Amino acid sequence: MVAKQKVLIVDDDENIAELISLYLTKECYETQIVYDGESALAQLSTFKPHLIILDLMLPGMDGYQVCREVRKNNNVPIIMLSAKGETFDKVLGLELGADDYMIKPFETKELVARVKAVLRRYSTPSTSGSTSSDIQCVTYPDLIINLTNYSVKYCGRNIEMPPKELELLYFLAASPNQVFTRE
Repeated sequence: MVAKQKVLIVDDDENIAELISLYLTKECYETQIVYDGESALAQLSTFKPHLIILDLMLPGMDGYQVCREVRKNNNVPIIMLSAKGETFDKVLGLELGADDYMIKPFETKELVARVKAVLRRYSTPSTSGSTSSDIQCVTYPDLIINLTNYSVKYCGRNIEMPPKELELLYFLAASPNQVFTRE
């Protein structure tokens, strides 16, 4: 089975952090929660996240400072999460190196979709220049299930389906002649 992608959640509001972690865990991401900027920078080297969800208003070092420090020597994607909805705040966050910016309160489904989109963007360039073994694809006659770019082709036609259904189809197709429990 493919290793889970890691998401570092940096938010001083425990309830919001736990909610985000719950939804991302349901989508098969490994999560780590920290409540301040200094801890986030410490976890960057130990947890090695594939993505950071970063609140702006943190105790001590704020989200802008954390983003600046991360960008000095790391290219991990960052989604900023803030109650600050002014255009100035959004532009500043994006110019400092954030890949996306969401305003609180937010819809958890939209956040999960944005996490998937940002991770998809960051994983696509690395697979284009790498070996074909990095591409997650199952091929049968008339059926191609590509988990790398989330596409399904049947008889040469693209089939649209929700990401979770595609992941389930890939998992089952990659393990032929096996019986699985519902879990």
